[in-house]
Amino acid sequence: MRSDRLTRTRACVLAALVIISSTAAAPMMATTLLAAPQHQAEATPEVHEQTLLQSAAKLANFAILVGLLVYFLKTPVSVYLVSRATAIRRDLVTAAEMRASAAAQLAEIERKLQSLPAELAALKAQGAQDVAAEQARIAQAAAVERERLIQQTRREIEMRLRVARRELTEHAAQLAVRIAEERIKRTITPDDQMRLVDRYTAQLREAR
Repeated sequence: MRSDRLTRTRACVLAALVIISSTAAAPMMATTLLAAPQHQAEATPEVHEQTLLQSAAKLANFAILVGLLVYFLKTPVSVYLVSRATAIRRDLVTAAEMRASAAAQLAEIERKLQSLPAELAALKAQGAQDVAAEQARIAQAAAVERERLIQQTRREIEMRLRVARRELTEHAAQLAVRIAEERIKRTITPDDQMRLVDRYTAQLREAR
């Protein structure tokens, strides 16, 4: 169907070219007739009749051209105009939708910009609260750690004091024993030693 329409259009264009060529040749013929010698101008009625015929031929050619153009180009032009109108309406609808979307986006951006100072203030306040809470947590953790270290240090000191006291007691006992031994060695005589041996032997016998 589309090829038939193209064929019609081409035929219409060719016919229009032929008619236009014949129409364009008519003025040249009229000019030639007007430029004839003066002795031919005496035949005015014949020239006048020829001019009327040429004018009628021009009008007929023009009417035929218009009719052919209307006949062959009415459907393509109508289809083109309808499609063009549809495309224009579609473009207008798309433009309206884009305009509405852009307006909504702009309104949203303006709303966000207006609420931005409040959000920044809220974020700043929240940040200050978080910093204060973190400082309090760190201070509490440091206090707990300090108390733990103090208790651990106290336990270590007490343990070392007990160990030192035990070592001092043992050392003092050893010194006392050593001093007593030296004093006994200096003060006891061989007879006393013999008596002590006899007494120890007698105690062993009694224990048996």
